[in-house]
Amino acid sequence: MAGFIAKQPNGLYCRFSTVVDCPTHYNMTSEDYLNNVTGTVRDREVGEEILQDYLRTFDEVVNCYLPHNMTQQEFDEWVKEVSLPDDGQGYKCT
Repeated sequence: MAGFIAKQPNGLYCRFSTVVDCPTHYNMTSEDYLNNVTGTVRDREVGEEILQDYLRTFDEVVNCYLPHNMTQQEFDEWVKEVSLPDDGQGYKCT
């Protein structure tokens, strides 16, 4: 497994990479993800299946994080950011 998709506290989605041990995409709507902004979904049908059946919890993101490619301070700030209501700015990559 190279990564997973989780629902953030603000209701949007993030992609967590188990290769770099931190989030790589965040504040994605389901449509952002289904449009394959992460470049990891084979097709829309697979993306829909992941969102429906294989979505992970945000606790898994927090528990899987390791400070290899993002400092603990950066991660803590990121957690605060994605815990606030959606600002309408769209998805972001780290």
